[in-house]
Amino acid sequence: MTAHRDPLRVGVLASGRGSNLQALLDATRGADFPARVVIVISDRERAEALERAAAAGVGAQFFDPKAYGDRAASDMALLACLESHRVELVCLAGFMRILSPGFVLSLHGRLVNIHPSLLPAFPGLHAQRQALDHGAKVAGVTVHFVDDGVDTGPIIAQASVPVRDDDTEASLSARILVEEHRLFPEVVRLFAERRLRLVGRRVEVSR
Repeated sequence: MTAHRDPLRVGVLASGRGSNLQALLDATRGADFPARVVIVISDRERAEALERAAAAGVGAQFFDPKAYGDRAASDMALLACLESHRVELVCLAGFMRILSPGFVLSLHGRLVNIHPSLLPAFPGLHAQRQALDHGAKVAGVTVHFVDDGVDTGPIIAQASVPVRDDDTEASLSARILVEEHRLFPEVVRLFAERRLRLVGRRVEVSR
């Protein structure tokens, strides 16, 4: 008989609307989902993500990075906040701050990000616009472990979206977002079920 395991405790960092947060909240509400969002933290006091968390009955906290002397001090305080909630996996869902190497190292293998491109193509901001500007025929979404680069961490999962001839940045972004909302909870489930293994810079997924 398999021993009962408590749901994985997930913390989410978000700066904006929080639509990927909402996808995680919706998924983790399921009785059979092996993870729960226990805290949502934003560096923007009026972020919609905090409202979404509060509406779901999840802890919602504004974290002011300017209250600390430098980025390293701020990030260590942020890490302490996550640890106080016994978070086992941290999901970046539109979190717009670059995290310090010390923060990333402390959460090695437990910090994941979602990015609206098929990495390594089009890292950084405005990935959808980059895809259109380059005439890409296929775009998509990537969930990856975070390292100390920008969108350079080991890739966990990807989903592709065809680029249409009449696409605008808004229309392409909307179709990619559908895949984001599907893929992010799927990765959290894999992590919670211990089916992800990080070996150096390679991710092994057991089915």
